[in-house]
Amino acid sequence: MSIEISKPGTDLERHPVPDPGLEEHIERWTDVDKEAGDRAYRQVLLMLGAVPVLAIAFVVIYFAVDRTSVVHIFGLEWDALTFWLGMTGGLATLLIGLACVHWAKTMMGDEEIAEDRHSAASSAEDRALFAKEFAKGAEQSGLGRRKLIGGALGGALGLIAVPAVVLFADMGPWPTAEMRKKTIERTIWAEGVKLVNDVTRRALKASDLEIGQLVNAQPESLWEHHGTEFQIEKAKASIIIVRMDPDRIKIPDSRKDWQVGGILCYSKICTHVGCPISLWEQQTHHLLCPCHQSTFDLSNSGLVVFGPAARALPQLPITVDADGYLVARSDFTVPVGPSFFERDSSGDFKEGDR
Repeated sequence: MSIEISKPGTDLERHPVPDPGLEEHIERWTDVDKEAGDRAYRQVLLMLGAVPVLAIAFVVIYFAVDRTSVVHIFGLEWDALTFWLGMTGGLATLLIGLACVHWAKTMMGDEEIAEDRHSAASSAEDRALFAKEFAKGAEQSGLGRRKLIGGALGGALGLIAVPAVVLFADMGPWPTAEMRKKTIERTIWAEGVKLVNDVTRRALKASDLEIGQLVNAQPESLWEHHGTEFQIEKAKASIIIVRMDPDRIKIPDSRKDWQVGGILCYSKICTHVGCPISLWEQQTHHLLCPCHQSTFDLSNSGLVVFGPAARALPQLPITVDADGYLVARSDFTVPVGPSFFERDSSGDFKEGDR
């Protein structure tokens, strides 16, 4: 047996595998049968024509279907709005892909070509050849003879973007001053709402708290809400209640009636980026946020004594009812949670305020 050794630069080195050549070309059925070609043409048009209808249906469903409604399919409960948006938007996208694949397989040019590998850089002659071949491919696409496909594809691609644009509405309402007052600048705290333990939901009496104690609490009315609404209201209304020696705390004149015998109530939400806080230092009366170490002095109206927080912890005005239970006097007087650029923070308490 002899072994042939290739020499550098020889044809054997450049082409170690024999060129198999092109297989015999077999005509497609749609090229041979005009009726089959026309049928494929109509199928592509039908699929692309259905896309605008589905896009319009998507928009109508988005605004018309109740967000709380459900549908039952295969024994499972589905959110109706999400289900129908997924069906219309997904089917529209699928039809564009199927139409393009069907178009390519049944109507575009079906000639096999082979080309030797060349360097990555293209010469002027190659670019001219590419332009010529591109023009030839455009001609073979059939758009010259079947111009409706180009228009249908353009319309489908244009209108498929409409559902995506409509979904931007779910990014939330425009944060106007009026909208902020109705949403992020209010909580469910109101006059007479009882303060309850956030775990046991037991209403709290002033006599229940000892000096130095901290209790995590919620408004009694929180459990009137459900689902997403429950989570939203809880995120804003969460509070901590602390009892301190009245002789060791500073109470400004404007807040004399906001406390009960050294019992004060503050928002549990840090004014930096909104972390829940309850790390309580009894001796210093400081409340520490575990996220970025913002520290608030609860014995002095919740003022910031350390860290990145820019404003005092909001204080909830409280009193007691006829049965001795702790209740709110009103909602918070300033928005709770992290600061935001659009809000006028002139109502926040600062050192020296009375």
